[in-house]
Amino acid sequence: MNAIHHTYWLLAGAAALVLVGIGSSLVARRFGAPLLLVFLVLGMLAGGDGPGGIQFDDYATTYRIGSLALAIILFDGGLRTRRESFRGVFAPTLLLATVGVVITAGLTGVAAHWLLGLGAVEAFLLGAVVASTDAAAVFFLLRAGGLQLRSRVGSTLEIESSANDPVAVLLTTLLAEYLATPAGLAPSAFVLELVAQFGVGALAGAAGGFAIAAAMRKLPLSGGLAALFLIAGAILVFGATGALHGSAFLAVYVAGVIVGNRNIPGFVNLLSVLDAGTWLCQIVMFLVLGLLATPHALDDALWPALGLAAFLMLVGRPLAVTACLAPFRYGKREIGFIAWVGLRGAVGIFLASIPMLMRLPHAALIFNVAFVVVLVSLLVQGWTLGLAARLLDVALPHRDREVRRVELDLPGSLARELVGYEVAPGAAILGRAVLPNWAQLALIVRGGEILMPEAGSALAANDHAYMLAPPGRVYRLDWLFAPPDEAREAEREMFGEFSFDADVRLGDVAEFYALPIRPKDAPLTLAEHFAKRFEHTIEVGDRVRLGPVTLVARELSDDGVAKVGLKLERLGKALARPANWFGGIARLFGRH
Repeated sequence: MNAIHHTYWLLAGAAALVLVGIGSSLVARRFGAPLLLVFLVLGMLAGGDGPGGIQFDDYATTYRIGSLALAIILFDGGLRTRRESFRGVFAPTLLLATVGVVITAGLTGVAAHWLLGLGAVEAFLLGAVVASTDAAAVFFLLRAGGLQLRSRVGSTLEIESSANDPVAVLLTTLLAEYLATPAGLAPSAFVLELVAQFGVGALAGAAGGFAIAAAMRKLPLSGGLAALFLIAGAILVFGATGALHGSAFLAVYVAGVIVGNRNIPGFVNLLSVLDAGTWLCQIVMFLVLGLLATPHALDDALWPALGLAAFLMLVGRPLAVTACLAPFRYGKREIGFIAWVGLRGAVGIFLASIPMLMRLPHAALIFNVAFVVVLVSLLVQGWTLGLAARLLDVALPHRDREVRRVELDLPGSLARELVGYEVAPGAAILGRAVLPNWAQLALIVRGGEILMPEAGSALAANDHAYMLAPPGRVYRLDWLFAPPDEAREAEREMFGEFSFDADVRLGDVAEFYALPIRPKDAPLTLAEHFAKRFEHTIEVGDRVRLGPVTLVARELSDDGVAKVGLKLERLGKALARPANWFGGIARLFGRH
């Protein structure tokens, strides 16, 4: 009976920790604190070094829980990675997720050797443990912060943070095996094992992904069973690949990418169910890893551990990112932001449990140092994520609005969603504003009746309008349906005070506003100037700063920018040459 009551108390205590963590996270949002840090600290407070006093040192259970949770999180990350995201970033991201991890591990290993006095292989092992960015931390902090990053930066971060975990896991496992039996793993065998793990992992992941997608299309599963089937299929791919001595983490991510880009019925609803699962996995991982932490065991190693964390953030990660991305013509701001968002999370502590599980020399030191590195990363990098995005100008000028929107999956199409809005009285869509050409009005619900747009019925206040739109562009419709004050603020915030066609010459704009431009750029139109500045895909909201003003891409056409907004940063300087006003106005706006 004591065992039964102990089980009840264990379950109640675990649930209470989760509930307290969720409640604390709501408070932490007000201060901009990284939510994952809340669960990690809560686990520490409940652990042996905290007031909770729970003694937990079961590294085998931790490894099993971590493996399962990380598999689901990586699969979810793969599901959300669109095929289009790989365009233009596949090669640099692959290099960053492989060679970048090795460079980071090597540099961090050198620092660990000097700061902690570890042997060469042990220092390299510690470097491998903390070398990879944490996919879950990146995904959750980006979503929680509501950041809309530029396409190339966002794609690079999300794909790299998912794809580099298998490399770090494999590197850590092989180094730990070498330390356990140095004579049993020659350098040539090390390389062969690396190639075999990646080959088997990629093939098994692809086969599993296609099999899951085919089964999801053919089996008549309800919503709940479909989500359960999806998760079980991912775990099957993960376990089977590991049993075949392949990289299970790579396999489950590849399977997620393939399933996410196939035609799966009810895909949007499945993602919403998986959201709850990945949150639970993330919470459990951080709570368990917090319980394992023993800060008192650091003693004299605390300051060297902090030094290693600073080296990794300020030297190791930036050098690796620069070496991998500079050849692909990434800008300095893009490289700077990607280098700064090298968030360490539960993966690092999870990998640090492998040496503990194998009872290697200095395993406890490696675990505690990895814990400090993760804690510092979440505190410093996680807390400054939004600030860094704004300072380095890699975030699109968008913030979430209080606008009612519902998104419905369309069976048979992953390229469009059915998006519904309640039309607010005085909304911009009721005036001169029009839907962009990539959004199509499908139907109108008015007073309980369904009206088709072909009938010529115009939108009215309090209507419910349903449109077909690409999932990645949905948020750009919000300001059209919001209340007037909110919509005007959003439009002005995003596009500036004025707008005009992009065929206006840059020289005319520069003359009117006394802007510093190069003489050779004066004959260019604004569309040509944007195309020159943004060598890759241009997006609505892209900005070009010219002294006291900012030009914003307002509308796009098949050829590039069609209409440009102008945002005055410093009005006095921008209008310092009134003698040119009338001629400039004629040239800038004479066509309208």
